[in-house]
Amino acid sequence: MRSLYPAIKPHRTEQLDVGDGHSLYVEECGNPDGLPVVFVHGGPGAGCTPQDRCFFDPEVYRIVLFDQRGSGRSTPHAGLEENSTQALVADMELLRESLGIQQWQLFGGSWGSTLSLIYAQTHPDKVLGMVLRGIFLCRDEDIHWFYQRGASAIFPDHWQDFIAPIPEGERDDFLGAYHRRLTGDNELERIRVAKAWSLWEARCATLDPNRRVVERLGSPHVALAMARIEAHYFINQCYIADQPILQNMDKLVDIPAIAVHGRYDMVCPVKQAFDLQAEWPELSLEIIRDAGHASSERPTVDALVKATDLMAKIVKNRADD
Repeated sequence: MRSLYPAIKPHRTEQLDVGDGHSLYVEECGNPDGLPVVFVHGGPGAGCTPQDRCFFDPEVYRIVLFDQRGSGRSTPHAGLEENSTQALVADMELLRESLGIQQWQLFGGSWGSTLSLIYAQTHPDKVLGMVLRGIFLCRDEDIHWFYQRGASAIFPDHWQDFIAPIPEGERDDFLGAYHRRLTGDNELERIRVAKAWSLWEARCATLDPNRRVVERLGSPHVALAMARIEAHYFINQCYIADQPILQNMDKLVDIPAIAVHGRYDMVCPVKQAFDLQAEWPELSLEIIRDAGHASSERPTVDALVKATDLMAKIVKNRADD
């Protein structure tokens, strides 16, 4: 079973001004002359981690990581103003151009798969290939499953902690109730409900309980950004209600793509991956029989590292033809 590539440090970092008062943290590592790949993190709002650098062979890849608007080390922290899917796609294009990259490969999991798909549909000529994990299509049914009724039946104990901050009279719409509190003026309440929101996701993200995932997503800095930005995006239907992902798959037919999805993913149920493949038959889909949602689970790490190695060969072969 494959493991992550050894830990590496970035050889270049910057704060990229993308306008609208936002500045994005950007780093590069690996081979400066290698195959460009951009890591598109999840959430939205989760930010990148050092582990995210290690899904790629550093001798083969020029690895680009960035924290999306309001996330991680980007500023303003947890900022919602001018924070939309279309803005993130524009940010990725500005980043690509600023780095002098003609075309790049996309690697995205969960919300990162969503943003990667939308970016590729918007700029298909800039995408060499895609490796995706934990497909999230951002439909009403996908959001309702995790934040209203669905996963609650699988994790009823953790669900009780999630619903605890919300009064009985508001429980017919948990997303709306959380959004009001996460965007309200009461700072202490914002932090309290942000932690409840993020811990719900962290506890459901792995097949086996994982303390490190829970500690990271439950930390105040990550929890506040992720909860606020996720609620902001989800209540606005991720800003793609008029352009659903599955209605634009014809734009991706020439892009090689591999998707990895845990059979027991309770955050983004595996049906979403099958729905995507039904509209995109060219997609190579691997279902991991003993994994949940998180990228850190060993069987998922194995599949993702193999996928990035394979995609590098596919892209090279296509360039040589």
